[in-house]
Amino acid sequence: MKKVILALGFGAATLATTAIAEDYVIDTEGAHASINFKVPHLGYSFIKGRFNDFNGEFSYDPENIEDATVLVNIDTTSLDSNHAERDKHLRNDDFINAPKFSSATFKSTSVSQNEDGTLTINGDLTLHGKTNPIAIEASFIGAGADPWGGYRAGFEGTTRIELADYDINVVGPSSYVDLELHVEGIRK
Repeated sequence: MKKVILALGFGAATLATTAIAEDYVIDTEGAHASINFKVPHLGYSFIKGRFNDFNGEFSYDPENIEDATVLVNIDTTSLDSNHAERDKHLRNDDFINAPKFSSATFKSTSVSQNEDGTLTINGDLTLHGKTNPIAIEASFIGAGADPWGGYRAGFEGTTRIELADYDINVVGPSSYVDLELHVEGIRK
């Protein structure tokens, strides 16, 4: 009888433990992720673009959202607004100074689930040699097996950063950049 009680107690303790978050690498090789930006141009229109080169990873357990983590590294020299002359200007020391600050990083500090099911990913963004906290409003898109025998999970998110917070020059009323993130990860 002792053995049965001990076995039941061990089984219950095993079931009570939390699931371990799964680790994913962001699928940039398959072009299933993007970091896009939109910045006002002189108050008349918007310039849109993207960063072509980045990498990262995340951990995610839908049962323990608070344990999720995100780390992304961006090559700022890969800024692409679909206009070569403008890109040279945006990359120079008038703006992001990519020759001096060739990378930007985002590292999460906390993740929480909102009442509507969306996520808030808080973290530190290092850009132009400055680190500031930001919040990314994100949504889980889906997860499941892919056709190549792997398992994937996808998210999208948005945030706004103020250029002055990163000592980036502001021209006219263009004081901010909106970032739109699409992330698909492959489980490691």
